[in-house]
Order: sequence, then C-alpha cells, then structure tokens
Amino acid sequence: MAPAIMNEEANGMGDKGPTLQTPYGMTLFVLSHRVVMAPMTRCRALNHVPQDSHVEYYSQRATNGGLIITEASAVAPEGFGFPNSPGIYTEEQIEAWRRVVSAVHKRGGIIFCQIWHVGRASHIVYQPGQLPPVSSTDHVLPENLSIQLPDGSYGKYSPPTALTTEQIPHIVEQFRRAAKNALLAGFDGVEIHGAHGYLIDQFSKNGINDRNDRYGGSIENRCRFMLEVLKAVTEEIGESRTALRISPIIDHLQATDSDPHALGMYMVEQLNQFNLAYLHVTEPRFTAKGTVEFKGDCSWLRKAFKGTFVSSGGYDKEKGEIAVNSGYADLVSYGRLFISNPDLPLRFFNGVPLNPYDRSTFYTHDQVIGYTDYPAHSSTLCLSNRKDSDF
Repeated sequence: MAPAIMNEEANGMGDKGPTLQTPYGMTLFVLSHRVVMAPMTRCRALNHVPQDSHVEYYSQRATNGGLIITEASAVAPEGFGFPNSPGIYTEEQIEAWRRVVSAVHKRGGIIFCQIWHVGRASHIVYQPGQLPPVSSTDHVLPENLSIQLPDGSYGKYSPPTALTTEQIPHIVEQFRRAAKNALLAGFDGVEIHGAHGYLIDQFSKNGINDRNDRYGGSIENRCRFMLEVLKAVTEEIGESRTALRISPIIDHLQATDSDPHALGMYMVEQLNQFNLAYLHVTEPRFTAKGTVEFKGDCSWLRKAFKGTFVSSGGYDKEKGEIAVNSGYADLVSYGRLFISNPDLPLRFFNGVPLNPYDRSTFYTHDQVIGYTDYPAHSSTLCLSNRKDSDF
C-alpha cells in the first residue's frame, strides 16, 4: 500500500483551495480525486451472497485512486432488514466479496466494506427462527413506516426485543468478526454504519433509547455501544483502516434526539481519540421535520473533527466543488448519481452530461436492469479503462 501524502500541498490546500479533482492523503491511502461512491443498498445479493453482477457493478465504478464504499453488509444473520442484501459472516460471502475486491483493485480502486446491523428496522421473516429483531428498546417502529419483504410486498416492522446488558458484548463481537472477515476478503478497510436509525443509532439517540442501564440515559451511556464497537473493530484491523458513519441530526426511521448538537459534539470528541480513516456524516437536509437551527449543514461537526471528513446528501458537482474548495469537507460521497453513471468522476472532470437514474429499479433483484446496464460515456471509456489514469 502506498504511503499517504499528508501535507498541505498534496491535499490541495493552496491559495485557490482544492477541487474534486485534487488528490488527497487519507491515513494509509492516497486518493487521486475526492469523488467517493457512497454505500447504497441495492438488493442484488441473492440469498445474501454477492453475485457475478456485483463484480461487474463495482468494477464499473472503480477509478484509479478512487474510494468506493460498498452497500451495507450484515454482521450476522440477525442483522438483515432488506431482501437480498449482502452479509460478511460466512465463508461463501467472504469468497464472493473477494472477487469484487479483486476486480476493483485491478482498476486501481480503493474499497471499504460498510458493516451494519439493522436492529429493530427488521421483520421476523428476516430473523433466524422468526424471533423478534433486537434493539436498544422494545418499542416498535410506527405503523406509518413499512418494510419491504422478500416477496416484494410491504409490511409493518416487527416488535423488537431489547438487548440485555449481557447480550450486548455478543453483538460487539459480531462487528469485530465482520471487520476481520472484510480484511480476509481483501477490503482496504471497513466503514461501521452508525447512522440512519439502525442498531448503533438506536442506542445513540434518546428518541429511541429508553434504557436505564449503563447503555441508556446520558449521552455518554447511549454512545457506549458505538464506542465499544469502534474499539473492537480498531483493535482487530487497525484505526487507519476503520471509518464510521454517523447522522446525529437525521431522523430516518424515527431516530430523533432531544439535543442532536450535544450528541454530535460528544461523538466527535470521542472519535478524535482515534486515528480513523475518515468520518462519514450525512447532511441534515433530508430530515423529515427539518433542522432550521443547524441551517442545513454540518459545519460544526466538520470544525470539531480532527481527521478526514466525508460529507454526503444530495450533492451535485457544483455543490461538491464548493464543499471541498471551502474546506467544508475533504471528500464528498455520491449515491444516486453513481448508480446511473458508472464513470461519474470522469464525467465530472470532463464536462460530460449525466445519465438520469430510474428510481423504480433501485431495489429490484434483477442482476442487470438498473444495476449494470447504465452506460459509460464514449469519451470516458479510454480513460476509465486505464489503471494509470491521471485525473
């Protein structure tokens, strides 16, 4: 692995500031540009195992020195809440991911595996023995929210059971093993999914967490689970190969907090004690209730965090350029635009128009349609096929 370039000139901190095309040094990794592929659930992993189509999908979107974050992969059989989403806990899954990683590396790409446990955002049909899903609480998600079931229909979330204090270390161990498995598959690192109303977020936010033990009540207690997972993963694979995604303001899946600012600041204070690969933060513009008090940005978190800051949430090229040029973010992650534009960075850098995306095919199980059939532009093909492309 090439050493990181950790100086102001290499990171584009000149008089004009960096652009999306400026290289960036990130712990062990040297990125050739700052356009990151965001983690996106796509529901193509039949029986929770990545397929040949995953090899093609991710390799299509790999660029030399570009960072890809995979769709979330469950750390255990109990961690699923979507049909045909992948796992990272069996030998078959590890081997399948190994082929994906190899294809991305052949293109010169850097790839992190996002690992998660959905907690209560599940249904008994996804749970071994059809047992209730687990969470920080036994309160079910409200009836106005629905979950996609394996047959394509939608149902209500199942009532969860609250994890006991004694059960929590077992879940932490599942995250540790998943991180170990990711490196066995060849991944460059892992991103722990601590956001968007899934299990870690269910502990962190007091709109969900109603516990009265050492994992509930104060911000310190509610963040304990997240930090235990982070400690276990970093001890297993190293801090510089570990990243974390958080969303202290986002209220997805009823994940609200009475003081998101205090929650976010406490998280960052704790994370600054680690030398993480990066911190991935979702912009608050997508909250259901709005976040007027934060003026639609996470600049306060950016200023507090001492490491690499990745921002995501509705960016286009222009807004991404502004974010990195102003220092608001070091890297910008793109989701939907990467779905329909496998050559997205090259399109950005060469002024090529973007393909529109089709929402109706985001979560189908078809191995081609809406997945690997979006074309690269003819003007970018010769560049995207070169491992030594100079961005």
